[in-house]
Amino acid sequence: MPEPSPIVILLSVLLVVSIPLLLHLVIYSTTSDTLPTILLIGPSGAGKTALVTHLERGRPSATRTSQTPYTVEVSLPVKTPVASSRFRSPNDPTWEVTKKLLIQDTPGHGKLRHYAMDSISKPQNFQGIIFVVDGADLSSEASEGARQTAEFLHDILLQLQKRATNTKSSKAPKQMPVLIAANKLDLFTALPAPLVKSTLESEITKVRKSLSAGLLDSGVDAKALDAAEEQDWLGEVGDGKFDFSQLEEFNVQVQVLGGNVTGVDGSDIRQWWDWIGSIL
Repeated sequence: MPEPSPIVILLSVLLVVSIPLLLHLVIYSTTSDTLPTILLIGPSGAGKTALVTHLERGRPSATRTSQTPYTVEVSLPVKTPVASSRFRSPNDPTWEVTKKLLIQDTPGHGKLRHYAMDSISKPQNFQGIIFVVDGADLSSEASEGARQTAEFLHDILLQLQKRATNTKSSKAPKQMPVLIAANKLDLFTALPAPLVKSTLESEITKVRKSLSAGLLDSGVDAKALDAAEEQDWLGEVGDGKFDFSQLEEFNVQVQVLGGNVTGVDGSDIRQWWDWIGSIL
């Protein structure tokens, strides 16, 4: 039986070595056009733009009210783990690319919130959503701020819920993690994260009741009323209290974490970085 020629042996070795490498590059290579994107939403004054500059530059800087959406590329801190890279070697040439993402900031002014709502309606490329709130603006002394924030958050979450209720496909929509970033917790008047959560849930409960009462006062017939409530009711239908966990059946996972972009003792956004890494 003739022995294989050196050329055949060399080609075989090259194929054995190159095919796994090519597959690896195809699966794990990432370009700036396909970087995961996180949508940043929240009312004016909550600190969204300051957070964007901090995420981008590693430090907060002076900002002004956003008028249009804009996107920046950021990289996770070296020590922040990435969920998708838990089985990847640090020597992998694509290791650093997995720690990059895009942050899309949206205006928080009431007249400009349509930008956020338009983005929510097309969430295909969004890896998650960060809703920034002012922890000091939710205290009992500032109930108007709590009400307005809850109304905005209600509309965002309802839009996400409708991805599941309005779909014509039998396949459930992809998981959409939502971080409620309770900002300015360095201030004495700010509520801690657990109280921010319970306050927003209570205020959203009021928003649901108010919207339901408005439908009743509109004089629509009972059948139309039931249909409208089913379409625009956030969470579980009924008179009970709203809870963020009610959205899990719609593949919306809500988490509330505290921090501060600026402060006398410096910033603290470590928990927000960790959340970002956990969804990448």
